[in-house]
Amino acid sequence: MAGIFRAYDIRGRYPDELDEATAEKIGNAFVRLLGAERIVVGRDMRLSSASLSGAFVEGAVEAGANVADAGLVSTPLLNYAAIAGRFDGGAMVTASHLPGEMNGFKLAGRDAVPLSGDRGLPLLETMTGEEPVARWPAVGIHYQVDMLDDYIGEVAGFVRAPKPLRIVVDAGNGMAGPEIPLLFGRIPAWSLSPLYREPDGRFPHHHANPLDPATTRDLQDRVVAEGADLGVAFDGDADRCGFVDERGERVREDLVTGLIADYLLEQEPGATVLYDLWSSRAVAEAIARAGGGRGVRSRAGHAFIKALMREENAVFAGGLSGHYYYRDMGLRITGSSRWSRSQTSSRPGACPSPNLCGRWTATPQPGRSTSG
Repeated sequence: MAGIFRAYDIRGRYPDELDEATAEKIGNAFVRLLGAERIVVGRDMRLSSASLSGAFVEGAVEAGANVADAGLVSTPLLNYAAIAGRFDGGAMVTASHLPGEMNGFKLAGRDAVPLSGDRGLPLLETMTGEEPVARWPAVGIHYQVDMLDDYIGEVAGFVRAPKPLRIVVDAGNGMAGPEIPLLFGRIPAWSLSPLYREPDGRFPHHHANPLDPATTRDLQDRVVAEGADLGVAFDGDADRCGFVDERGERVREDLVTGLIADYLLEQEPGATVLYDLWSSRAVAEAIARAGGGRGVRSRAGHAFIKALMREENAVFAGGLSGHYYYRDMGLRITGSSRWSRSQTSSRPGACPSPNLCGRWTATPQPGRSTSG
């Protein structure tokens, strides 16, 4: 297990660093750590995810928890299920944007509050190294749960008076693929042009990391060829996305923070917005200009950002990593609602694309966060 417990999740190469035996121990220790009676578990499309999820569930059930199996889902959907279902904890089997041979776990307690190096993961690592505990005969049960329709309904509810748009979406053969057509089905004004929609853990076209410019070339070409209004690329578990404007140019992730903040601060003037340490100064300036917003810099990493959001009662947070968080979605990282809101914010007088109208001039800070 050496090295697989990170600052905000568990990750390792399958099966050399992370295998089913370890996954079962982690599931058992997770339930004991939380004292959980009910948890929800989901997985992405990686070739090892089904077996790792099954082993995790076995360990959790043995420890006495009732386990709701959400099956193949995105991380945002899993977090939604954890909160809406009032579960004691949630576990997502994924390695996010990493290559297919990697896998891992994103773990959270009640209200989808993530475990991290500052909260829970070090103790979980210690407990995983101990002998698993079985609550015979009071073991838990394993059952299926489906909250996709409810989740899509909530995301679609963010869109206000949508204007007609043609949008190219590259799901990267990841978990955004099943969700995006359902979302578009609820918003008739939007026309979908899909790329690599089928979940495939082999990643046959490119690895699902929209921060890597090499992975968005097909998206950029398609946007220009079709005369689309914009393009969106998701990572493997669909909790981050990147944008391409109508000219086929990539839009800096931190500038989208400013765009969404501008929209939210119009609704709630003076509210607090977080941005990570790697974001450009233009983001802080945009927050200050938009409704007198209060910008607060945050350490990178979803566990740390969520904790600071609760402390500051921030309405929104975003960063250069491409992760975005909304207070009114329980501080969940939500890729789909991020770009839904970016389109809603394209109201008269607003900037539909930082590259397009040059509203902000980015002054990058040294370094870059790619966590999550």
